[in-house]
Amino acid sequence: MLLFLLILVLAAIAQLFLPWWIVAPISFLLAAGLGRTGGRSFWAGFAGVGLGWAVAAAWLTSGNNGLLAHRVAQLLPLGGSSWALVLLTAVVGGLLGGMAALAGCWFRQAFQNTASQTGRGTLS
Repeated sequence: MLLFLLILVLAAIAQLFLPWWIVAPISFLLAAGLGRTGGRSFWAGFAGVGLGWAVAAAWLTSGNNGLLAHRVAQLLPLGGSSWALVLLTAVVGGLLGGMAALAGCWFRQAFQNTASQTGRGTLS
């Protein structure tokens, strides 16, 4: 739960000042430090970034009555549904955050296993 909240808050704040892809390094680093298992890390990243992107997309869509989202949704096979585009945005962002968090957790686990095999102890 802590990992999810940190990813959600830090990614949302960082995106105000930095490019959209900043969510990947944030999810990676937080999961490398706090993620316990790959599955939990993935779902924390998926939910944190996905929810953040869904809220932002819904806010922007409702702010202009969905005019821009409707036009973009017409270009994609979404039938012109602006809310389907919001959902697609959340899923894409969630996959980005989830994969980055999973990679971060696996990165830490790889070095923990290497350190324990060489007799140097574990990274904590």
